[in-house]
Amino acid sequence: MKHELDAIGLLCPLPVLKARKRLSALAAGDELHVMADDPAAVVDMPHFCAEAGHELVEMSDAGAHQVYVIRKG
Repeated sequence: MKHELDAIGLLCPLPVLKARKRLSALAAGDELHVMADDPAAVVDMPHFCAEAGHELVEMSDAGAHQVYVIRKG
């Protein structure tokens, strides 16, 4: 199941903290699409996924922001 989180305008560490909170309510295998424009998220999101046991399925540029597709582990 696909879920979305709009973290545009939020600065580190808020995009990761909000993603962690949303993921905690999801079932294993669900996907969370996080939209963020914080430059630090490029480093923070992959690190968070690796540490928390989630899979970073995709990281893409959508113009003014990035989209991170995270599959809950």
